[in-house]
Amino acid sequence: MTDITEIVDNTTFERLKALRGRIDAIDTELLALLKERIRVARQIGEIKRVTSRQPLDAVREKEVITRVLERNEGFFPPDGLKSIFGEIISACRNAQRPAVVGYLGPETTFTHMAAVKFFGTAPDFQPLGNIIEVFEEVERERFDYGVVPVENSIEGTVALTLDGLHDFRVTLCGEIFLPISHDLMSQSGRIDKVRRILSHPHALAQCRHWLQRHLPAIPTEEVVSTAQAARWAAIDPSVAAIAGRLAAQTYGLEIIAKRIEDFSGNTTRFLILGHQSPRPSGNDKTSLLLGLEDRPGSLYRLLEPMAERGINLTKIQSRPVKNEPWRYLFYVDISGHVEDPTVKQGIEAIREGCTMLKVLGSYPKGETVEGSG
Repeated sequence: MTDITEIVDNTTFERLKALRGRIDAIDTELLALLKERIRVARQIGEIKRVTSRQPLDAVREKEVITRVLERNEGFFPPDGLKSIFGEIISACRNAQRPAVVGYLGPETTFTHMAAVKFFGTAPDFQPLGNIIEVFEEVERERFDYGVVPVENSIEGTVALTLDGLHDFRVTLCGEIFLPISHDLMSQSGRIDKVRRILSHPHALAQCRHWLQRHLPAIPTEEVVSTAQAARWAAIDPSVAAIAGRLAAQTYGLEIIAKRIEDFSGNTTRFLILGHQSPRPSGNDKTSLLLGLEDRPGSLYRLLEPMAERGINLTKIQSRPVKNEPWRYLFYVDISGHVEDPTVKQGIEAIREGCTMLKVLGSYPKGETVEGSG
């Protein structure tokens, strides 16, 4: 007599086999559609080449993601869907014309993570030794884009980036906010195996209280970057590194503890350097660099025309003028696109009161996260 358990097992197995067969068929359909999408993307790339348009169209890419999420209606996990379509868009954009993206290195640092988050994994990412090198490579058109940090919610503005915006002919074409989160990682992922902890001085300082509570007897050592700490951990099983999650993925490390930073909400804003501003998206930001006359009320007279036109000033940051004591430049962000009539009129209204006025670029506002303000 046939065992009822055997019947159930056979039925379950056949059902599982049939469902896996359906998954394989769906995957085949998906692959065919992806191949068709990239063929169409290459045709679009030819049109862009003839009309001298950049492959990156941040407004169009945002529209695609928004439409997909709306049609999904929450059925497929939204974050997963954004990641999937972000990579599809990245691959199709790169098929139009491969892009070279420079960033403040080394590899696996938070600037690298911001670059990958903005562009996807398809471009050729090139780490550079300092912020000024990123500006130089973009200005000389050896790189298509550059990614640099401009401000941190805890540590403030990055002065070298403001200097680069003044000194180099580049155009801002995007921004991205990245939560700064530190993980403790090692080869084994076991806290009892840790004999030394390595990281950049800033990362060690931001995780000091966690380390004192959980590993008070383990010595810490400063290295030049979180990436170098991760590389050491990858070759020495007694070393743990404090770094970002991309470092763990890149160097094959296991996470011992996640988000060990002492203060949550630490976020860095990064700017995307390029050669053309995107077209208006309806939710844009315009960045300006201003020099003002050295007389009472000059800053007020600058802001008044903006206020009269209802233009929202979202950021103003002063920076001393190099080699000119007691003279200042002002980095200003306003809501709107430079092609908007009201914004254009506001900029022209303040031009007379400025010793210099440089429109750095207009671009879609990045999605803010906790701590980004």
